[in-house]
Amino acid sequence: MSEEDVQDQDDGQPPHDETGLDLARSIARGLAGRTGPLRRRLKAPRRVLPQASSAHPDDRDPQTLDATVGRFVVDQGWQTELRVHGVFTRWAVIVGRDVADHVTPESYADGRLVVRTDSTAWATQMKLLAGSVVRRLNEELGDGTIEVIDILGPHVPRWTSGRFRVKGRGPRDTYG
Repeated sequence: MSEEDVQDQDDGQPPHDETGLDLARSIARGLAGRTGPLRRRLKAPRRVLPQASSAHPDDRDPQTLDATVGRFVVDQGWQTELRVHGVFTRWAVIVGRDVADHVTPESYADGRLVVRTDSTAWATQMKLLAGSVVRRLNEELGDGTIEVIDILGPHVPRWTSGRFRVKGRGPRDTYG
């Protein structure tokens, strides 16, 4: 054995075959799982040129945020809800400062506006004003948007639970 053969065996690699048969076998093993001719796979993908823009605006042109959000709102059917929630921000202007100090809108669904008062006296007052408030809101939003106003009284603490609960009727309206 020559000195070269000893070095090749020490590295743990088989001796090099100079005929190129090993190279051909490794290439064939690499291509075995692939289908179709090699030429077709190596061909560059066909480039599709983008359509040139014209002088008139179309869908490919940049759109303003206002137009895009507006289309999205219409697609989702949120126009009425957005107008009603816009009324929530202008509540004091629409119903007046005195009423707005004591009555706040909470939610809107299916033509029903839910408002909360800060006292039972204002809940009674709001029941008397409900017709005129509905009319005023429908002037702002369009006829038939608000059909009914549900009036809720103030949030009150619960007196019926706890360690020191006293049986009996307990306190009544102590909030105004």
